[in-house]
Amino acid sequence: MDALTIAATSGLRSRLESLDLLANNLANAATSGFKSDREFYGLYASLNSNDGVTGGPSSTLPVIERQWTDFSPGDLQVTANPMDVAMAGSGFFTVNGPSGPLYTRNGNLQVLASGELATADGYPLAATGGGTIHVTSSTPIVVAADGTVSQNSQPIGQLQVVDFKSTLPLSKQGRTCFKNTDPDNKPVAPATVDVEQGKIEGSNVPVAQAAMRLVGVMRQFEMLQKAIGVSNDMDTKTIQEVARVGS
Repeated sequence: MDALTIAATSGLRSRLESLDLLANNLANAATSGFKSDREFYGLYASLNSNDGVTGGPSSTLPVIERQWTDFSPGDLQVTANPMDVAMAGSGFFTVNGPSGPLYTRNGNLQVLASGELATADGYPLAATGGGTIHVTSSTPIVVAADGTVSQNSQPIGQLQVVDFKSTLPLSKQGRTCFKNTDPDNKPVAPATVDVEQGKIEGSNVPVAQAAMRLVGVMRQFEMLQKAIGVSNDMDTKTIQEVARVGS
């Protein structure tokens, strides 16, 4: 396989990954608390491509080194629904996931059959000091700015809100939850807690920008496909010319 085909194939692979990522972002543009994913490009140099004279790589290939999540806040949307809560500023709601604590910015709440206050994904919200918050579904809840949940003017628990010194170890679990993959990156209490009831945080996907970038990546993909076609045509012509000279 010639160098042009190899480079174009590597480019196609990285563009395919970008298309999947952009398509997922756009599909979740209306998902509350969704954080958009982005890619970090780099150049891969194979040891087999080292120049025999200089010892350095003679060719490099474009690859996506890693994917990262943009944790910038989304716009707060007023819903007037008492079961919607949002955080102004940094921080995460702590929830009890299937295999340990998870963290989310999606404050679209529900009451489970067990009476536990939970997220739309069905994960019970963790309470400060441990345990979960049990409510009566027939009575409206009131959530104070510090996360204290009350019913009938009586406090019944406080939402556990945490923050992290670094968001790099946070790995997506589903659409809007994150798992802390680094035991040393322990959750800490945020400097301030400002929970707003009757509001929900929208996704932080810049829809117009993502759509334009999607079109751009698709055009790059088409150009790289044409490059492979040109390379194949050149190889075919070269073989035909060699065969003609040999005959």
